[in-house]
Amino acid sequence: MTSGLDSRSVLGRIVLILDAFAVDDQAVGLSELARRTGLPKATVHRMCQDLVSARLLSPSPAGYRLGRGLFELGLRASVERTLLEVAVPFMQDLYARTRETVHLGVLDGDEVVYISKIGGHRQVSAPSRVGGRMPLYCTAIGRVLLAHCDAATVDRILSGRLIRRTPRTIVGPGLLRAQLDRVRDGGVAFEYEESSAGIACVAAPILGADGRPLAAISVTGPTSRFRPVDHVVAVRAAAIGTESILARRSRSNSR
Repeated sequence: MTSGLDSRSVLGRIVLILDAFAVDDQAVGLSELARRTGLPKATVHRMCQDLVSARLLSPSPAGYRLGRGLFELGLRASVERTLLEVAVPFMQDLYARTRETVHLGVLDGDEVVYISKIGGHRQVSAPSRVGGRMPLYCTAIGRVLLAHCDAATVDRILSGRLIRRTPRTIVGPGLLRAQLDRVRDGGVAFEYEESSAGIACVAAPILGADGRPLAAISVTGPTSRFRPVDHVVAVRAAAIGTESILARRSRSNSR
């Protein structure tokens, strides 16, 4: 994640340090943090001590870890919290019906950010994780969000660099634009091994009153047993149910 902040400012340096932690890091030493951020070691040490005091980092014998305070702050994000409160029961119902991995994702820039994931013991091996990001153009959940964005956003993304992640990834702007038209017409998006080999997916949007995408729900399974088209009705029902309750809450809050 890039912040766009001035790395010479205090806030910019704090974000640099926090962003330096990778998903799989258990702990990162001071020297490694300095290398990753490009900041002087003394500066990193001083700022890490402040972040420990603020509970945004925690010290360990191997270095520093992201602190519990970050998790607590994340739970206070009102929009995502409300979305999760409403969507998760529908996701649980969807998982009970399909027994496949269910995702909830939101739009952030040119990517989808996964904010919830439900899967059982046989959940598909997919590149998604809670808090993780994927490009919009090559995932079902991303394309269903992109299809309901404004024309300028669609034009910007389709004219940008589209990386082929698998042999089946669609990277032609014309083909992608045609797919987005079909998504708007059909109310769902499909993916067949475009983000990762061996997986298929179907997703439906959760739209606001203005028609803009608030989030999307998807079901993902292995191509060996999962047929996305069989789950269109269930996925759309979960998304529409979430959308309806969010709209009702929004109207109540505006009175």
